[in-house]
Amino acid sequence: MTLVGLEELRAAQQRIGGVAVRTPLMPCPWASEGTRRLWLKPESLQPTGAFKIRGAYNRLAALTEEERARGVVAQSSGNHAQAVAYAAQLLGIKAVIVMPDTSPAVKVENTRAFGAEVHLVEPGRRDTLPAELAERHGYVWVPPYDDPFIIAGQGTVGLEIAEDAPDELDTVLVPVSGGGLISGTAAALKLACPGVRVIGVEPELAADAQASLRTGVRTAWPVEETYRTIADGLRTPSVGVLPFEHLQAYVDDIVTVSEDEIRSTVALLARRGRLVAEPSGAVAAAAYFHRAADLDGRVFAAVVSGGNIEPDLLATLLT
Repeated sequence: MTLVGLEELRAAQQRIGGVAVRTPLMPCPWASEGTRRLWLKPESLQPTGAFKIRGAYNRLAALTEEERARGVVAQSSGNHAQAVAYAAQLLGIKAVIVMPDTSPAVKVENTRAFGAEVHLVEPGRRDTLPAELAERHGYVWVPPYDDPFIIAGQGTVGLEIAEDAPDELDTVLVPVSGGGLISGTAAALKLACPGVRVIGVEPELAADAQASLRTGVRTAWPVEETYRTIADGLRTPSVGVLPFEHLQAYVDDIVTVSEDEIRSTVALLARRGRLVAEPSGAVAAAAYFHRAADLDGRVFAAVVSGGNIEPDLLATLLT
């Protein structure tokens, strides 16, 4: 299986230019602890509120005219859904999105607002219905992470970090779900600045990627277990096949954070960082604040992968 390289990453960077925001790398002096320093990459500032627009637009923009005419289908708990809907709207492509009925209402509403046809299903049907719809209607399937164009698009996060990072940067923390973001980001960083360590972060209640990387065997967790975490964007039962190849090649380790640590970090980022982060988007920063003993670095960058949080939940976490 071929890994994504710098050529594909640079092509994705060109393709998404002017659509995805080139987010800043923000210094966080309030987060310094002794010699430890933190920078944040706020992907919550993207037009759809999360990094997913990078991969979705890169995938859709590369479709042939015949494929565009057929329309696309995708499955997602919310952020990939919004990204595909938004990219399809920009490109004039019909989008059909399958979402679990446990998805936050704000993500469902936003996906529909971008013009997509949304099918709400039980969580177990999320990953099977798209194939049925593709066969029935001829739609092109746009997977959330197991695709080289998706991985290359998400990897532009890593290219930007490599371009903007201070010379002292030694560790980059990245959330892990299906593995598209960490695959592309790790590939970009290892190829562009090989001295930097890349550490994945996921909830303790959905730690399938950590188990996979440490055992060398791609491991799946039952849906009923991964759906216990508040981090709704990280409930994927296993990393994808192609992402797992990238994890093994480029990722140094994966650590986990607790539900309380995720919750407190959402509030901390809002109060001190002035950033709205959804629970999934806060896990990387949570590792910096709560897993110092597991991390050897001194100067960190953490990807805040998204900010699509229900207002009521944000209010609860802030109080």
